[in-house]
Amino acid sequence: MAMTGSLRPLGQDLTEREVLVLEAVVQAYVETAEPAGSRSVARRSGLGVSPATIRNTMSDLEEKGYLSHPHASAGRVPTDLAYRFHVDQLIRLPDLSAEEQSKLVRELGTVGSTAVERLIRRAAWALSLLSMELGVGLAPRLEAAVLEKLELLRVSSKKILLVATIRSGLARTLYVDFEGEIPEDTLAALAGLLNERLAGLTLKEIRLTLPERLRDFRTDDSAAADELLNIFIQSGSDLFNWSDLEEGEIVLGKTSLLAAQPEFTSGERLKSLIELTERRDVLVQALSDRNHQGGLQITIGGENAQEELSDFTLVTSEYCIGGLKGVIGIIGPTRMPYRKVIAIVDSTSSLVNRILGS
Repeated sequence: MAMTGSLRPLGQDLTEREVLVLEAVVQAYVETAEPAGSRSVARRSGLGVSPATIRNTMSDLEEKGYLSHPHASAGRVPTDLAYRFHVDQLIRLPDLSAEEQSKLVRELGTVGSTAVERLIRRAAWALSLLSMELGVGLAPRLEAAVLEKLELLRVSSKKILLVATIRSGLARTLYVDFEGEIPEDTLAALAGLLNERLAGLTLKEIRLTLPERLRDFRTDDSAAADELLNIFIQSGSDLFNWSDLEEGEIVLGKTSLLAAQPEFTSGERLKSLIELTERRDVLVQALSDRNHQGGLQITIGGENAQEELSDFTLVTSEYCIGGLKGVIGIIGPTRMPYRKVIAIVDSTSSLVNRILGS
């Protein structure tokens, strides 16, 4: 499980008692969203010591940077460092319950492997529903996708269907307006010639160089074929710009579920959440820069490079289709049920990859 953490070894400065008290504070705050007092922590920790002893231990943890003391509160709350220690040292990856697994399969199991856009949108929605946080999905990076083949089919007297398949297995069907008469065998021959020039190139290369690659290209003296070829020359950058799932497009789950968290009861915090969901560029940058190394990545609060995410935790994983990669995951406040969220993201990622691999 790839995680971003502190440069110093976490926990080496903690006693066994401090570890137990810290975990009790984290659990209490995650469950209640209220600063944890020494009496409740004494009950949770199972140490069998007095609240006064717990209070002294909590003061020591505050000095070491693991707890903070909100103004006008007798209790303590975890810092980003505490959550990092909680994630790195105390969590063992759990499984989803049978009910949660069934719900996830119901949400995603009917989506075919070729409907990538729909699958990722459904995944972001399912992540929100299961976690009560904000599910997110980042589209595959298509700039480097390699065109495998093109097919041309007449579908009506005024339209030709272009089927473009890229090496990852993704396919796009695009309609080209064309009213000229052109036989099916001529269409097939034209597609073959186009494949000679374009197959094996990335979509970016095709968009940037299509006119030059086809300018000296001539068909078998068919005026209709030449006319259709000219459409490709004039409109190629649009035809190969797959705007329904462009590189860097981000999809969000159900924002209202995250907005219902106690952190966003104040108008100012809710405003910051709304602004974050509107700043798609910030979210795209945050998800694009992640290094999953084949597993989950968890960044907590100030570990996020973007200032707008300094109060949030991101738990994400990659999904793969052929040579293309995208990201799915969950955004929530740093006070989140990490065990549950990690299990949800891990299970969803595994299911998405199984569907895409099928």
